[in-house]
Amino acid sequence: MATFVMVNGIPGNMGRLVAETCVARGLELVPFSLTGEMIVENEAEVAGRKIILLKPSNREALIGDILKKYSGLICIDYTHPTAVNDNATFYVNHKIPFVMGTTGGDREALIKLVAEANHPSVIAPNMSKQIVAFQTMIEYLATEFPTAFDGYQLSVVESHQKTKADTSGTARAVVQSFQKMGLDFDDSRIEMVRDEKNQLERMHVPAPYLGGHAFHTYSLDSADGTVHFEFQHNICGRSVYAEGSVDAVNFLAEQIAKGNGKQFNMMDVLRSGKMR
Repeated sequence: MATFVMVNGIPGNMGRLVAETCVARGLELVPFSLTGEMIVENEAEVAGRKIILLKPSNREALIGDILKKYSGLICIDYTHPTAVNDNATFYVNHKIPFVMGTTGGDREALIKLVAEANHPSVIAPNMSKQIVAFQTMIEYLATEFPTAFDGYQLSVVESHQKTKADTSGTARAVVQSFQKMGLDFDDSRIEMVRDEKNQLERMHVPAPYLGGHAFHTYSLDSADGTVHFEFQHNICGRSVYAEGSVDAVNFLAEQIAKGNGKQFNMMDVLRSGKMR
């Protein structure tokens, strides 16, 4: 039985790509998408299909009929950081399982909301299998060898397309692991690079990917400056996140079918072996 998916964030670039990936991977794309009130369009064409755009002003009136027609649908959220918590409340209130790919928002409130409702979801700052594996590695280091970088100084720089409004959620998550090692570093000190000149000349982002990339560098230096460690992960394009989002939907659908619906993250998806 096919899984119905509503991709929210169309007509944005990420929303479009995720919707196209869902179709390519055999999921049933629901012809509706939550979007922002400021979006002028009322519909969009994605993967050869007409998608009706639902705005905060009309979504409550329409969602009941949508849920009746597409029973068991799962939402994938790639909207805007300012919409994260409001959208999550909408999903919980209407008992819609969801995959949250949008970063930003009040993450503590998001996790608390979903946990208290025991709501089936996959929430993660990054949907890439390889980045999730990297995050798991750093978290393991923090847990098993918490004093490995005693006395070191951390610096973090991340570069994304200039339209990304918030600091990288992946960078914030990795910083949390380094903080567990005792490194004195607040995520407000993460350096965001959003101007294209610096992206080209300093970060060495290939010109074709200025509109969609994620370059991160985590540097660790000993107190006397004689030892330097550097962890780096650079992604050009967005396809890796779209593929991971579909993996998350398939994982969540399987968990719900087993009666295990609750809050998961991408590490759970990776451990399950469900990521392509």
